[in-house]
Amino acid sequence: MPIYQLRCPQGHPDFEVIQSLRAPLPPCPECGRPVRKVPARFGIGGAAASSLPPPPEAMPQTWRGTYEGNREYVAGLRRTTDQRRALEDRYPELAGDRRPVLAHEGRYAAAPLRAGPQDHSSATSEPTLPASSESRRLRNQA
Repeated sequence: MPIYQLRCPQGHPDFEVIQSLRAPLPPCPECGRPVRKVPARFGIGGAAASSLPPPPEAMPQTWRGTYEGNREYVAGLRRTTDQRRALEDRYPELAGDRRPVLAHEGRYAAAPLRAGPQDHSSATSEPTLPASSESRRLRNQA
C-alpha cells in the first residue's frame, strides 16, 4: 500500500496516511475539510547523492560556520547555492523551504523561524513556530 502525504488548504500541518489506491482520501484531522495529495520527497543515495549540491538547511547558518566570513569560503558557498537553486528550478520536487530564516538558534534550533507563509496556498502570513508543548498550549488557549 502506498504512503500519501496530504495537505490541508487551510495551512494545517501536513500528514501522511497509508491506504489502498482506491480508498478515498481522509479529511483533515484538525478541521475536517478535504485535503489534497502533495508530491512526496524522495531520497537519492550512492554516488548520485554526493554529486548533488547540499540543500540550504545543510549550509552554514552562523558567522562561525562561515569561518568568520572567510571570503573564499563564502564565495564557494555562493557558487554551491547557485548550483542548488538551478537544480531546484529544473526539479521543483527537490525544492525546500525558500523563505528567509529569521531565527535559527536557541529554541528555534530544531525548527528555524521563517518569514512568510509556508506555501502559496496558505492563508496565514504568520511565521511558523516549532511544535513545542508550550506553543501547543498557547494555541489551545486561544
